Amino acid sequence: MTTASITTPLGQILRSWRRSAPGPLWLVVPLVLIVAIPVADHFLPPDIHLAHLLIVAPAVTSVVAGPRLTALIGGLAVVSLLVAGTERGVLTTESVLVEFGSLAALSTLLVVFSLLRDRLWLELLRVRSVSDATQRVVLRPLPDRAGPVSIASEYRSSEADTRIGGDLYAVARASDSTRLVIGDVRGKGLASISDTAIMLGAFRAAAHRQSPLPELVAYLEGAVRWGLAEFSESSGSEADVGERFVTAVVVDIPDNEPVVHVISCGHPPPLLLRNGTATALDVPAPALPLGLGGLSDEESYVQATFPFAYGDRLLLYTDGVSETRDGQGTFYPLAERAAAWTDQAPGPLVRKITADLKAYAAGPLNDDMAMIVVQRDESPGSRSKPPGQQVPHHDRHHAGKAADGVVHGVGNGGPAAGPGRPHAHPPHPAGAGNNWRQAPKTAE
Repeated sequence: MTTASITTPLGQILRSWRRSAPGPLWLVVPLVLIVAIPVADHFLPPDIHLAHLLIVAPAVTSVVAGPRLTALIGGLAVVSLLVAGTERGVLTTESVLVEFGSLAALSTLLVVFSLLRDRLWLELLRVRSVSDATQRVVLRPLPDRAGPVSIASEYRSSEADTRIGGDLYAVARASDSTRLVIGDVRGKGLASISDTAIMLGAFRAAAHRQSPLPELVAYLEGAVRWGLAEFSESSGSEADVGERFVTAVVVDIPDNEPVVHVISCGHPPPLLLRNGTATALDVPAPALPLGLGGLSDEESYVQATFPFAYGDRLLLYTDGVSETRDGQGTFYPLAERAAAWTDQAPGPLVRKITADLKAYAAGPLNDDMAMIVVQRDESPGSRSKPPGQQVPHHDRHHAGKAADGVVHGVGNGGPAAGPGRPHAHPPHPAGAGNNWRQAPKTAE
C-alpha cells in the first residue's frame, strides 16, 4: 500500500470530521464578535475598550476549523480592530498599536497551530490504519460460516485502541471437517502479540492438512516451542523462555458425523449448549500448555469425542470471560448464564454474553477476552442421524465408547486396547519438522 493510497482516504476522513463537527454553530461566535465589538465601542464610554476580546474569534475558529478559515477569521478580526480604532480616533495610539500587533501575532500562531494539528491528525490516522491492517492480518476475523457450521465470535483486548492481545482464535477448513482453535498466551495486551502470531501462524500452516487431530496438536507444540525460543533468543530475553506458553483448545467438527473431537492443552473446557443446559466438555486426559511439552517425559495428546448433534451450539472462550469478577470478587457464572440462552443463534448469543459480562464486571474489563459460538446446521445429503439419537462413532483412531456415552480416542500412546478403552498408537514426532502420514490436501 503506497503513501498516496493511504493519504487520500485519510484526507477524506479529515474533511468528513470537520463537516460533522459543530463548525457552523461555533463560527457564529467569532463572526458576532467581529461585528459587535466595533459597534459596541462606538456607544461605550472612552475609558471602556473591548477590542482586546477580538482574539477570541481566531482562537475559537482554530478549534473547529482548518488553517485557511482560521487565517480568514484572524484577518477579519484585525480589520475589526482597525475599524474600532478609527471610530474612536485612537488608531495611532500606543495601546491600539500594541493590541494590533498582539492580535496579528496570535492569529498567525493559531494558523500555524491549526496546520500542525491537521498534519499530526493525518499522521495519526495513517498509523492507525496501518496498525489496524497489521492486526487484522495476525488475528483475522472469523467467517460467518465454515462447512456445515455457523460461527460468531467476539474479541476484546485489555489495552485501549488495540484489536489484538494475548487471546487468539482461528478457523480452518479441511476436506471433510472444520477445525477451530482458541487460546490464551501468557501475558496480555500488546506485549503478547509476538506469541499470538507464532501460535496462529503454526495453526494456519497445518490445520488444513488431513492429519489426525493429535498429530496437529503435536505439530503446534513443536512449532510454538521452537518459535518462542527463537523469538526469545533474537530479542535477548532467553531468561523467560521456559515461562512462556499458550493454553489452547483445538476442536475438529466432521461434516458428516454428529460429533466433535476435542484436545485440551491446559485451557478452560468448551461448553455444549443444548435444550437449556450447558455441559462442560472436560477432556479425560488434558495435555500441558503448548510450549511446555518438553517438561513431560512422554508427549502424548488424547482426543476426546463428544456428541454434537444438529442444532447444538459449542461455546469456546478464554479465562477473560470465565474469570471476570463482580464487585464482591465472584467469578462470572458463564455456564449458568449461557444455559438460559441456548435457543439463541450464534450471533445474538455472543452479543448477549458480551453485554451481560460488561454489566456484571465491577469495572472495565482488565483482561483480554475471546469467545466463539459454533452451531451445527443441518446440511443436505448428510448421512448422520437426527438430533438426540445416539450414533456409534468410529474415527481414524478406532476410539472406544465409554459407558458415559463419550467416545475417547488416543493420539500418541495410551492405555492398552480393550472394550470401552482407547487403542494405543505409535508415538508421533513433535516439532516443526513433523513428518505427516498423509500428503497435504487442498481445503474445501
